[in-house]
Amino acid sequence: MKTEGIRSIITKKYRPASSASQIEERDNLLEQDFETSTINEKWVADITYIHTLKNGWCYLASVLDLHTKKIVGYSFSKSMTTELVLQVLTNAIDVQQPGEGLILHTDLGSQYTSEDFEKAIKAAGIEHSFSRKGCPYDNACIESFHATIKKEEVYQTTYIDFEAARFALFQYIESWYNRKRIHGAINYLTPQQLEDLCRQEAA
Repeated sequence: MKTEGIRSIITKKYRPASSASQIEERDNLLEQDFETSTINEKWVADITYIHTLKNGWCYLASVLDLHTKKIVGYSFSKSMTTELVLQVLTNAIDVQQPGEGLILHTDLGSQYTSEDFEKAIKAAGIEHSFSRKGCPYDNACIESFHATIKKEEVYQTTYIDFEAARFALFQYIESWYNRKRIHGAINYLTPQQLEDLCRQEAA
C-alpha cells in the first residue's frame, strides 16, 4: 500500500460506555448456522453508529435476510431506543410478510431484550435467537453488512446533520445495496434478484 500510495480509510470510532449491569444469557437458536433454503427463514438484526457534525452520533438499525443478503428492514434515529428496533421489525414484517417459523437473531442489547420487543416478536410468530455475551461471530452476517456500508458509504462522506445522513443511507441501501450490488455468496446476483427468483419459484 505504501509503495502504491494507497491509504486506508481512517475515521472517528464510537466507543460505547461499558455497562456494569449483569447481562442474562438467552437461547442461541442459530448457533452460527447461517445456511438457509429460502427467504424469510432466518433474519439477523443489529444497530450501528453513524457520526454527523451537527447531531453527533446517530443510529442505524438493520434487519438482513440470510438467504438473499437483502436488507429487509432498517431505520435511522437520533436515539438508540426500543422504538427504533420496533420500527425496523414492523417495516421488515410489512414488506416481507414472513410465515410461521422465522428465526430472528440479535445480540443481547437492552433494545432487543426489552419486554416490548419480546411481545412484538411473539405476536408475529417469530422465534428470537440471541448471540452469546461478547461473541460478535454469532451475528457475523449483519456485522459484515454494517462494515460494508461504512467502508463503501459512511467513511467516504462527512455528514452535516441527521437528515443528510438519513438520505445518503436510504440511497445506499435501496438504490445500491439491495438492487445493484452483486454478491459472490449468492451466485453474483443482487439481493433483490434472488428474492424475486425465490418468490417466482414459490408461486
